[in-house]
Amino acid sequence: MSARGGVEIAGAGIAGLTSALFLARAGFDVQIHERAKCLEPVGAGLQLSPNATRLLDRMGLLPALEAASVAPQAIELRDARSLKALASVALGDFAAKRWGAPYLVIHRGDLQRILLDTALREPRISIRFGSEIDHTTHAVLTIGADGVWSVMRARIPGASPARFSGHVALRALVEADHPAFADLVARLSPTSVTALLAPSFHLVAYPIRQGQALNLVAIMPGNAGTDDWSQYVADAAPLPEDRVGVLRDLLSGVHGWTRWPLHDVAPSGRWGDASGFLLGDAAHAMTPYAAQGAAMAIEDGAALASALAAAPDIASALTRFEAVRRPRLARVAGRARFNRFAWHAAGPVALARNLVLKTRSPERLAADFDWLYGFDAAAL
Repeated sequence: MSARGGVEIAGAGIAGLTSALFLARAGFDVQIHERAKCLEPVGAGLQLSPNATRLLDRMGLLPALEAASVAPQAIELRDARSLKALASVALGDFAAKRWGAPYLVIHRGDLQRILLDTALREPRISIRFGSEIDHTTHAVLTIGADGVWSVMRARIPGASPARFSGHVALRALVEADHPAFADLVARLSPTSVTALLAPSFHLVAYPIRQGQALNLVAIMPGNAGTDDWSQYVADAAPLPEDRVGVLRDLLSGVHGWTRWPLHDVAPSGRWGDASGFLLGDAAHAMTPYAAQGAAMAIEDGAALASALAAAPDIASALTRFEAVRRPRLARVAGRARFNRFAWHAAGPVALARNLVLKTRSPERLAADFDWLYGFDAAAL
């Protein structure tokens, strides 16, 4: 667009902050409204695959991200009961060369802090805490980036509702000075993302904070509970004992688990228009089986800025954005569903899965991710 204007964004999470940064660099003045009075370092670890880090690198954020994260050397799939290796996808230097950007694992709070600090230094961005967008806004575009429990989404007819997936995530963070840390990293690898698979259950472990902490997340069937968005602390993880074998003993010393019911938002719903347009989890929250939730939010911000820069008006830009993003998100959501099926398989299906993984070459395994990790969301 030849003319720029003001944009208002609801939410100062990953989607809101990255969108603000991309839009500001495209020439828009952006005001972020965040309902919380301040940002707390909530959450746990997350994975930033090359399709996300290439975009953050263009904003000059890669040095700060690398200083706060770990670049794992591989994704390892193992049997949860025996810890036996099933397959491995090389990362590290291999990922940076093959997909043109690094694969990083980082604490969500560290990523949010880096994005917030950058936004606060950007003269085109202002942030109001303890604030919500009202109906008197004169912005040329109003964005709802306020997460899976979006207030903005409730104002958009035809938007998909949040729905409970039937699964829960149990999360724990083990610091380097914890008695269980040394044994965990020795058995699960201090330099890899390790996914341990069992029927109807999997656990992912990876180092964060320059290797000074280990992030653990176990996903299994469960109930939403009475407070869908909140978490509670458990002394020990209530893992399915008949399915985890030696992993049960390995995790016995880990305490302070938090429970998170997993909800998603179907990407097929209406995302809105200039008066209220959804991005990130507000539009298409997905379960973490493909580890792409944060990456899809970051892609949204870059794609929207590119669409607005190229289109003659807001309506045309949003039409172009949806035309590109909907097929992409549908494919990523499909991969997440496939991973859920394959990772939680039992009996003959699990045996077939293990055989396929064993017979695939490292090159073939990496090639399976080219469409995902090699994607450039800004190249509309």
